[in-house]
Amino acid sequence: MDKTIATLAEAVADIEDNAVLMIGGFGGSGAPIELIHALIDRFKATGSPGNLTVVNNNAGNGQIGIAAMIDAGMVRKMVCSFPRSSDPRAFTEKYLAGEIELDLVPQGTLAERIRAAGAGIPAFFTPTSYGTELAEGKQIQEFDGRPYVLERWLKADFAIVKGELGDTHGNLTYRLAGRNFNPLMCMAAAKVVAQVSTLTEPGGIDPEQVITPGLFVDGVIEVPNPQQEEALIRAGEVYA
Repeated sequence: MDKTIATLAEAVADIEDNAVLMIGGFGGSGAPIELIHALIDRFKATGSPGNLTVVNNNAGNGQIGIAAMIDAGMVRKMVCSFPRSSDPRAFTEKYLAGEIELDLVPQGTLAERIRAAGAGIPAFFTPTSYGTELAEGKQIQEFDGRPYVLERWLKADFAIVKGELGDTHGNLTYRLAGRNFNPLMCMAAAKVVAQVSTLTEPGGIDPEQVITPGLFVDGVIEVPNPQQEEALIRAGEVYA
């Protein structure tokens, strides 16, 4: 089944208002900048999709990528581990103005909540956050004399991710640390679109090298020479 998507605009066309959207990446590593910017272009042209809940390790940096989404007013809520970065102005200003919500999740818990959704595990216990504000209102249970906090799985309506090599069936590999949250998010979202640096025909990837099977990917688009968030920030780029 050929899952190739011809344009970035087409790749993000199905993302709806009020959706839960997972965006891959650890800072700029593995972040699908071109797909994010295509989503911003669509919002500015049509006013949709808005009121999004965005799940990412960070809450954006500088004035590109997720930060540009927040600046544009697309994001209602961030679910992340690190809302502050080297240049967190976009999120900070909206948060202090009461214009965006924050669900702060410890990084390991965030990864496990996403993984649990992909594995069909509705909840799990972890000692992380016990005794802090993050555990307030959650079920606490003791195992072997140690208290644990109940955490729910974290599912999404859509995920946009970045791979290195992909084939037209949606099988993906990743470059070094760019792997991070991307494979987990592919499994936890109802619909997944991936941008890859190189797109090949089926059989072009050694099966032993496949990280994300095409079963979890609904569409794939080739983006040669993708932009890197950190390089854009150093250059003072603004996506507006």
